[in-house]
Amino acid sequence: MLYDIKLVIDYAFEAPAAGARQILHAMPLSIEGRQRLITGDITIAPLPTYRSDRTDFFGNAVTELAFAEAHWNIVIGFTSRVEVTGGAAPTGGSPDLAGLTQALAETVDLGPVSPLHFLAASRYALPDAAIASWAAGHRSPGLATSDIVGNLGLALHHAMRFDAEATTVDTPAAEAFAARHGVCQDFTHIMIIALRSLGIPAGYVSGYLRTLSPPGQERLEGADAMHAWVKAWCGPQAGWVEYDPTNAVFAGTDHVVVGYGRDYADVAPVRGAMRIAGGQSSNQSVDVAPVDW
Repeated sequence: MLYDIKLVIDYAFEAPAAGARQILHAMPLSIEGRQRLITGDITIAPLPTYRSDRTDFFGNAVTELAFAEAHWNIVIGFTSRVEVTGGAAPTGGSPDLAGLTQALAETVDLGPVSPLHFLAASRYALPDAAIASWAAGHRSPGLATSDIVGNLGLALHHAMRFDAEATTVDTPAAEAFAARHGVCQDFTHIMIIALRSLGIPAGYVSGYLRTLSPPGQERLEGADAMHAWVKAWCGPQAGWVEYDPTNAVFAGTDHVVVGYGRDYADVAPVRGAMRIAGGQSSNQSVDVAPVDW
């Protein structure tokens, strides 16, 4: 599949902001055998005083910005064309949990894709007894780790209700799980906590999702949103798989990867700080448009 993707994020301030510094994660990755970034561009208004483009530890594209002059608003635009040729469903043999534990004990790699980085608690994926107890009820002795990932993701999909108004970016995953509703970020963090409680390395995938309009209705530009799903390590042969608990599917050609991290904090689209008096408002518009060959 070939996609043209556009993301626009705008901030408006009640009083001029000064000394702003921002870190951006929103440009899709090139992943061998999975997806290819053909073109990509970032526009910023007003123009920043400083800009640096680099790659972070996990291999994600990062843009750093600094604004020395006071400004009333910031508009950040991302445009890209991406070819997606594969997904991240299980393809190789996967051990049971005992075998996975042994494989992890033998792992010495500490590079960006090492599963050892994705076992411990992180800022948005803190251990929770209720989530761990729920996860323990969805494992079976001898079951392959990849099957546990799929079964647990499907169970979470059925247990939770998607509600765009129920939570904010700072709502704890435990609170969203207790209420049994939330957005894709909540589904993802809950599943990460659940998998880690079972000893399965799990991380956060930020990206875009192609969505289809209801039959008979035209597709609305800008109606899509950034999406999140889970990556889980299922042993040396199966490696990393990706599951979307919001939609109860393994990631396929409708999923476009922007970045990988331990949780949302590692791959937030915009993160930073500024000096400001008064409030601010923000809007986000995403468009994922299939391109005819």
